[in-house]
Amino acid sequence: MRKSILFLSLLAVLSLVAACGPTPTPEVIEKEVVVEKEVPVTIEVEKVVEVEKVVEVTVEPVEEPTAAYERSETLYTSGKQWGPPSNWNPIMTWAYAMGTVSLVYETPFVYDPLADEFIPWLAESGEWTSDTVYEMTLREGINWTDGEPLTAEDVVFTYELGKFPSVPYSTVWNWMESAEAVDDYTVRFTFSEPNYQEWAFSLYQNAIVPKHLWEGRTEEEVATGANENPVGTGPYLYETHSEDRMVWVRNDNWWATEQLGLSVAPKWIVDIVNSSNNVSLGMVLQGQLDLSNNFLPGVASLRDPGRGYGIQTYYPEPPYMLSANTAWLVLNTAKPPMDDPAFRRAVAFAIDVDTIVAVPYGSIVKKASPTGLLPNWDKYVDQDVVDELGFSYDPDEARAILASAGYEDVDGDGFVEAPDGSTIELNIIVPNGWTDWMESIRVIADGCQAVGINLTPDFPDYGALVDARSSGNFDMLINNDKQICNTPWVYYDYVFRLPILESQTTTNFGRYENPEAWDLVQELDRTPVDDVEAMREVMSEIQRIHLTDLPIIPLWYNGMWAQYNNAVWTNWPCSADDCNHYTPSTWNQYWNMTSLLMLTELEPAQ
Repeated sequence: MRKSILFLSLLAVLSLVAACGPTPTPEVIEKEVVVEKEVPVTIEVEKVVEVEKVVEVTVEPVEEPTAAYERSETLYTSGKQWGPPSNWNPIMTWAYAMGTVSLVYETPFVYDPLADEFIPWLAESGEWTSDTVYEMTLREGINWTDGEPLTAEDVVFTYELGKFPSVPYSTVWNWMESAEAVDDYTVRFTFSEPNYQEWAFSLYQNAIVPKHLWEGRTEEEVATGANENPVGTGPYLYETHSEDRMVWVRNDNWWATEQLGLSVAPKWIVDIVNSSNNVSLGMVLQGQLDLSNNFLPGVASLRDPGRGYGIQTYYPEPPYMLSANTAWLVLNTAKPPMDDPAFRRAVAFAIDVDTIVAVPYGSIVKKASPTGLLPNWDKYVDQDVVDELGFSYDPDEARAILASAGYEDVDGDGFVEAPDGSTIELNIIVPNGWTDWMESIRVIADGCQAVGINLTPDFPDYGALVDARSSGNFDMLINNDKQICNTPWVYYDYVFRLPILESQTTTNFGRYENPEAWDLVQELDRTPVDDVEAMREVMSEIQRIHLTDLPIIPLWYNGMWAQYNNAVWTNWPCSADDCNHYTPSTWNQYWNMTSLLMLTELEPAQ
C-alpha cells in the first residue's frame, strides 16, 4: 500500500528518480521495499513558476532500519552508495564503500575548502625544504587498528604503489624521483620538477595503507582488489555490510582522541544504499535517515520550521546548499559546427540558465560564473576578462553571432545551415533517469532552437552515454566530474588536458586541442600554492583563452546536496556564525574535506 503526496508545481516531480551526485555512477540498483507499516506523509511545495498541472507522486513508506543498533547512538546516512558495497580498497577512489577513506584509511592532511586551509592529520607537518624536495613529519603514537605502529615506511610504501600503472596516482612518478624514510617519522620526497598544485592535492587525497598488510600484493590486487577486512588508522572499524547497507562501528582507540582531543559522536554509522530518491525522501521525513546527500525536491518546504518536518540545510535560504561542482555544457570540438568558436559562443548566449536554476532546480543551485570557477575560487577570477569576454542569456546576440559567422536559414525551415550550406542537426545528451539534467537540457535545446540551432535532447542509458563520451561520438552533453578542492589546477587540467587519446575516459571530453592553454595549465601546476598573485596571473591567461574559445560552457553550480533531520542528531554544519562550517557530505573525497570533523560536532537530540 502506498501513500500519495500532492506536489503543486512541475518542479516537485523533477529529479525524484535519480540525482546527479558528485560523480556519475555506473548503475542504479532498484529494490523492492517491504512495507512494515504505513506512515502518512504530506508535503506542500512552494511554486517557483506558474502551476501547469497538479501531479500526484507516490512516496513509498519504508521499513524501519534494523533495530540491531541503539538508535540514539546510530547515524543513518544515504546518498553516496547506488549499489551494494563491494570493496573497501582506498586505492579505488571512484568505487570504494562509503567512508572507506577517512573513516578507516586516513590521509596525511585534511583540507577545509570553506576556510581554504590544510589541517595536519596523520602528518604533523610538511614543507618544501627546497624547490624540489618536500619533507613530511608524521605524528608519533598512531597505530593501525591491528596494533602495529604507523611509520614513515607506510607512507613511502603507499606512494611507491603508484609505480603500478593502474594505480590512479601513478602519474606522480612522471615527476617524482624518490620517496624515502629518513627516520621512523620523517619522509623525504624528491622531484625532478615541482608540481606544487598537484602535490598539495595529493596530500589529502591519497590515503595511507599499512605496508605490513599490503606488501606482496599483485598490481591487480592493489588496484582493483576488494580488500575485505580493512585495517586503517581512522575513527571507525568495519562492522558488517549487506546488499542494502554499509555499517561502521566506532574505534574507541582512535589516535585523534588523545592527540587532538577529538571524538566522533555516533557509535555506529549505517549508510543505506540508494534505491530511488522518493524512498530517500520518505526516509528523511520519517526520521529514518539523519543525513541525506541525495537531490530532493521541495527543499524550501522541507526545511520550513513552521511545517514541522525538522529538516535543515546548510543555508536557511536559496540556494540552501553549498556549491560542490560546476555543471558544464561540453561541446565536441572535433565535430562541425562545434569546432567553430563563433558557433560555440552563439550557443552560450542562447542558454537561459536562470530558467534552469528556477524551474528544474527550484533555486537550490546557483548560476555559474562564465569562468565556471566555484565560489570558493572567486579570488582567482579576473573580472576584467569576464567583463570583456563573458556571456549571458541574450537570444538577439546569439542570432547576431550566427549571422556574422555565416550561419543562415537558407531553406526557410527556421534553422540555420552551416556556412558551407550543410544541414545542422545536433543532439544533446544526459543519462536517462537523471531528471534534473533531463529537464535542463530541454531548456538548453529550446533556447538553441529559438535562435535557429537545430538541437534535440536525447536520453541514452548511462552506459551508452559513457561510451559515446569516451569515444567522441556525441555532439553536446552535460558533465560535472571535478569537485570542490584546494586548487583550480584540477579544474583546468580536466578541461584542457593533452594529448587527445582515442578514448578520453577522464578528462577533456570535448577533445579541445590548444597547446598554449595546456602549457599554461602545466605552468599553473608548477606555481607554489601560497603564491596567489602568480596563480592569478597564469589563470588570467587561461580564462582569456577559455572565454574566447568556450570549449566548455559553464552553466550552474551543482549543490552539495545535504538535508539533515534533527530528530536524533543536532548541531549540523550550517552558515550561521555559531555553527560549525564543515562539509556535510558522505560522497567520496568529502570525508577528508572536513565531513569527518562534522561527526565530532554532532550532539544527541534532547
